[in-house]
Amino acid sequence: MKVAFIGPSLPDAQLSAGEAVRVLPPAVQGDIFRAVESGATAIGLVDGNFENVAPVWHKEILHALTQGVQVFGAASMGALRAAECAPFGMAGIGDIYRQYASGERVDDADVALIHGPSELGYRPLSLPLVNVDASLEKLAEDGALSPDLVAAIGATAKAMFYKERTWPAIIERACLPASVDRARLIALLTAGSVDQKRADALRLLVALNDAPTQRTVVAQSWDFNSTSMWKRLSGQPDASS
Repeated sequence: MKVAFIGPSLPDAQLSAGEAVRVLPPAVQGDIFRAVESGATAIGLVDGNFENVAPVWHKEILHALTQGVQVFGAASMGALRAAECAPFGMAGIGDIYRQYASGERVDDADVALIHGPSELGYRPLSLPLVNVDASLEKLAEDGALSPDLVAAIGATAKAMFYKERTWPAIIERACLPASVDRARLIALLTAGSVDQKRADALRLLVALNDAPTQRTVVAQSWDFNSTSMWKRLSGQPDASS
């Protein structure tokens, strides 16, 4: 069994996942542990909830790896956890993961956005900074935006709270020359937007489909420490209590 935790990064994930992958909603703490206990042979982490719930715990990822479960991360929460757990065997995928793993990007909020519920297809209500940056880079490469405009728009977007970040809000706050037609600029940015989170999530699904259908025992240079908090999550008796 292969499972993928995906929500707003790729709302139509099941269409691309194939029959071998079960798509589950964004993960919270304990979900990866439960997937391992349910027999998962490979796990893909893309989206995770974090604001009002405990987020995916690194410890449950390490536990999965010790059980021979391949764990992939990309696009959003998955890219963050993959950058943090890569030394232990978690596989990071995509440009966003690469940016975090290299230190080019350090703020967790760069992948955050607000969105509607699953019943409405996780309709995005704000723009994650990773998509803003990818869009500006592409428009600059195409010659549609000057370096000065890219710098001004990018700096404004980076300074904004993630829940407030939309193209109209960014352009309204940006310090731009008086000659710039802001309405036309918003239209250009909207039409030329790059959804990097979606692209990376699709790449993760390819890797997940290519993963073995059986758990693989891999020699590890580290030991899993079953702490009291881990025992509490996994339901094991804690001898220290």
